[in-house]
Amino acid sequence: MSLRRIALKDFVIVQSLDIELSEGFTALTGETGAGKSILVGAVQIALGQRTDASIIRHGAQRCDIALELDSNPEVDSWLTENGFDTHASTDGQEREPLLLRRQIDAQGRSRAWINASPATMTQLRAVGDALVDIHGQHAWQTLSSTASQRQLIDAYAGTSTNEVNAAWQTWHSSSQALEVARNRQASMAQDADRLEWQINELVKLSPAAHEWPALNEDHNRLSHAQALLDAAQVASNTLDDDTANTLALLSSAVNVLHKQVHIEPQFAPIVDVLKQAQALLEDATHSLHTYLRRADLDPNRLAQLDERVALWLSHARRLRCLPEDLPNVVQGWKDELAELTQASDLEAMQEAVNKDLRALTKACTTLSTKRQQAAKPLSQEITQAMQTLGMQGGVFETSITPLAQVQSHGLDHIEFLVAGHPGVPTRPLGKVASGGELSRIALAIAVCTSRLGKAPTLIFDEVDAGIGGQVAQTVGALMQRLGADRQVLTVTHLAQVAASAHKQLVVSKARTSDNTISQLSVASGDTRVSEIARMLGGDVHSQTSLAHAREMLQTAAKPQ
Repeated sequence: MSLRRIALKDFVIVQSLDIELSEGFTALTGETGAGKSILVGAVQIALGQRTDASIIRHGAQRCDIALELDSNPEVDSWLTENGFDTHASTDGQEREPLLLRRQIDAQGRSRAWINASPATMTQLRAVGDALVDIHGQHAWQTLSSTASQRQLIDAYAGTSTNEVNAAWQTWHSSSQALEVARNRQASMAQDADRLEWQINELVKLSPAAHEWPALNEDHNRLSHAQALLDAAQVASNTLDDDTANTLALLSSAVNVLHKQVHIEPQFAPIVDVLKQAQALLEDATHSLHTYLRRADLDPNRLAQLDERVALWLSHARRLRCLPEDLPNVVQGWKDELAELTQASDLEAMQEAVNKDLRALTKACTTLSTKRQQAAKPLSQEITQAMQTLGMQGGVFETSITPLAQVQSHGLDHIEFLVAGHPGVPTRPLGKVASGGELSRIALAIAVCTSRLGKAPTLIFDEVDAGIGGQVAQTVGALMQRLGADRQVLTVTHLAQVAASAHKQLVVSKARTSDNTISQLSVASGDTRVSEIARMLGGDVHSQTSLAHAREMLQTAAKPQ
């Protein structure tokens, strides 16, 4: 079981509704216009379908839709990955249900929650796709599209177009790049010449990364070399002066105090500090001597630096950039030139396209083989189902023909062909004239492919339109059989289908002082007999009609 409960408030013509669902096959019935499909619409909206403020009941400010569902390990993993509470049980007790809620206000603003945490519509759809599969009354319209038919055969084959699509994207990109390169050969040659000229213009400079700060530092130092030498000489003379030798005086102070430490211990730390100062001054003196020996005014070196700094500034002004940005500018030109050189190698680009096409063709061939293998059993299964739905002798075929050009979904043109009667040639599904036939074919496909999905809940919204009699009884039996393994909810107007359900819910309209509201109740016992009699078109007070209804319920309850 999956869908446990549906709660609505101020939704369309429903003022308030809270219904618990059971496992097995449940039929939803009621008078035309009572709002049977409203319930299905509410489920779709709770699962992320687009909507607007028109779904709010007249006179209300907002509507609320809530679903309680059983989760499964796959959904639990998804919830955990996306930051939602799983409500999983840790003490062996029955776990809490998964709660989906959606609220729409009068301005059309929508809010959604998963287990009380805010959620997006995409997240609602992700959960819904895993737990609920809805087949609408106009399913045949969707099945008429080639995309839907292709998706159905792929689902039946247990494959997907992901690998082919990825290979197609790669091939398409390389093909486009080759086409652009061919069309731009002349302009690319001009661009390459321009870039080579620009790069050559800076060959003399060859600006290296991080060179500009070091160049400025060297230039600044040489520019002030004389002042630096003078300062170093004065400092050195001060330390080395014979009449006031700083180091000698400091040494004398250390000796005097050191001799008195045994009498006055407080001199000891002072002596240590003076010794440290003495050592530092000696280091400083040595460094100044070294600097004076190595320092050189070197006017030639200064002239070279002047010339290089001027060259950097000249190019920077011409290119309208900061001097420190010149290395990046040149590297950008080189990268662009390399790309143009690569793009002009048409032979290499063509080989890349050929390689991508071979990979695409291989993926397409694998996909086509799987589709071909699935086509026959799918056709046979749907054809068999058609026989039980009043289309004896009818044929369903899956036509797979090669496309003239590879597409992102493969090399196959897939089309469903149908013949509703023996001796009639098959025609494309979308061109079958009878609406009743289309509905029955769609139902046959839905029944045959419903097991492909992993969703534990199947909802059929009046897919039995246009049928009756023995065919309707067969449809009911099919739904009942589906309900043995999965939860099935069917909106129906056929008594034969409703009688086959394990549980029946009845929708009715009621008038209030200023409005019309929709209500829902469980039909059981005599109430269900009366509802089946109504659906048969008989007098609900007629004993004959009631007897017919009881017989139908008893017959449908027997294993088939």
